[in-house]
Amino acid sequence: MQNASFVASWSGGKDSALAYYRALQLGMMPKKVLTMFEEDGEFSKSHALPLEVVQAQVDRLGVPLLTKAASWGSYENQFTRAMDACREEGITHGVFGDIDLEGHLEWVQKTCAKSDIIAVHPLWQIPRRTVVDELLAEGFEAWIVVVNTTMMPAKFVGKRLTRDIVEELELAGIDACGENGEFHTVVVDGPIFSSRVPVMIGEPLEKGNYVFTHVALSE
Repeated sequence: MQNASFVASWSGGKDSALAYYRALQLGMMPKKVLTMFEEDGEFSKSHALPLEVVQAQVDRLGVPLLTKAASWGSYENQFTRAMDACREEGITHGVFGDIDLEGHLEWVQKTCAKSDIIAVHPLWQIPRRTVVDELLAEGFEAWIVVVNTTMMPAKFVGKRLTRDIVEELELAGIDACGENGEFHTVVVDGPIFSSRVPVMIGEPLEKGNYVFTHVALSE
């Protein structure tokens, strides 16, 4: 992997951030960051982060941001277009934050292969708790910004992910990594950033079975 160029799949959350970090440790060279957005292009898929927050994160990574707006129906097509564009620029690898969901791993590998991009999964088969422990040990700062209320209590939204919160989640029978979609995070600091992303975590907002917090830049 030494000096292999890569585009990072970037949700703005903890798994994508730790995968990026591990790719750097492998000696890989970041060339671009890809974030998929809702159809209106204003908020990212799943994590509901505004463009300005994602842009501020990526600015601190020091690489260009590539965005694609898509519905779930057009997601694969738009994702493939993004991978095609990266390959045309000479990027050979894609870095993804998958941990142990076989179906998603297979989709990523199959879809990247269409563009002659090699999919790399630096977190694959690492125990979920180990992923969270490593994230915190390496100094990443992450906040829970989306909660699926069918899977966990809404009270966790807007909280910083700490060892105490991880213990509380596990005692309640909740996966501390949120790999099943229990929750999503935003990462605002860590060893991959040139400086901390200044954010404000807003009040909770209910939308169907989900509770979100509005995340905005504080500058």
